[in-house]
Order: sequence, then C-alpha cells, then structure tokens
Amino acid sequence: MATIDEIVKFLNENHKVFYHFTDRRNLTGIRQHGILSMHALRGAGFAVPAPGGNQWSLDADTYSGMDRYVHLCFFDSHPMEWKAKEDGRIQDSLFLRISPEVLRTPGAVVTDVVSNSSGCTPHTIENGFEVLDLEVIYTKTDWKDESIKERLKIAKKYELLIPNHVATNFISNLPNG
Repeated sequence: MATIDEIVKFLNENHKVFYHFTDRRNLTGIRQHGILSMHALRGAGFAVPAPGGNQWSLDADTYSGMDRYVHLCFFDSHPMEWKAKEDGRIQDSLFLRISPEVLRTPGAVVTDVVSNSSGCTPHTIENGFEVLDLEVIYTKTDWKDESIKERLKIAKKYELLIPNHVATNFISNLPNG
C-alpha cells in the first residue's frame, strides 16, 4: 500500500491533478474564500449563485453527511456537470485544477462510486488508491474499447472528498476576475 507522500509524489511527477467543476458565476466567492463545502457555505450564510447539484443531490449529500466535503473528480469531464448544463443550473462551466497536495488534508477520503449513493463507503486515501481503477485513470488506454469504456464510465464517478474547504493556493487555474 502506497503512502500519501508516495501518491502525491507520483501524481506530481506525472503532472496529474484533480478537478472541481463550477459555473463561472461562482468564481467571485471561490476567489474570496476558496471552494467551500455546502455545509460550510450554509454555515457562513453564503448563497451560491449557480450550484451544480440539483435539489435531490443536495438533500442526499446533507442526509449522508457528504455536504461537509468539497467534491473533486479525477477527470476534466463529469456526468453531473453535463446534467447540470442540460438542466440549466450551470451555464458556463469551468473545471478548476486542484493540486495533488490537497491529498494531505486531514480527513480527506475517496469513493469508488458517487459519494451520496446508497451504500457508499469512503476509503482513506491510502486504501482508496488501492481499490480505484488507476490504470484507466492514469495510463493511456484505448477508450474506444467497450470494456475500457465501461471501466471509464465507472471511474468518472469516483470522488475525492476534502473536508470543509479547498484553499485557493491548491487551485492552479483560478481566473483573476
């Protein structure tokens, strides 16, 4: 089992990052406060101009406790972003690039399914990187192959969950305004 230091080193050496999608209307708040969990946003009394999740998703996150995390993904595309655009919640999306150093955040966990789905069990970073399909995420695979496509579809639902907040110093492509 790899340590967090080894995982971060591998990701940095291979120029890999995590992603958080958001509508550009949310960038002012992100520039001021970083990316806050929904729980932290509610606690601070901040309104999100364009939340990515629909009401069902937000309620499920609250019920499962996943609202206490900032949700990051492993790819610069995500099924939920597509759905949020289709539903009109997001109009002009941006995938923020998040440094692998964020893995060092105490309490960070990963999931191998959508985090608010029934039966989801978050894994520690070390254990999680043992169960994720890292080959389909981090190596060149034939995404036209049907079996690879199926693995990729599953991997796109993986989440990295950071408690409460992702500071702006972890975001490499935050526009200035």
